[in-house]
Amino acid sequence: MSTQNIAHDVELDACGLACPMPLLKAKLALNEMAVGAVLKVLATDAGSQRDFRSFAKLAGHSLLQEKVERTVFIYWLRKEC
Repeated sequence: MSTQNIAHDVELDACGLACPMPLLKAKLALNEMAVGAVLKVLATDAGSQRDFRSFAKLAGHSLLQEKVERTVFIYWLRKEC
């Protein structure tokens, strides 16, 4: 995946939240978004890497990119359905 920042429609700051809260908050945000919109999520929980990869596959959304900047995990998800 590219290390470029991807344009996004909504940004969710889930820093400081423990599993499963970053994923739950992302799911709620995606529910409110239009198909094709991109959600950027910032999280500090290392377990979020596994969670977001699995969630994207199971829910049918696209994990466009993920990266780590210091202690922050950043994800870009496109709502597909």
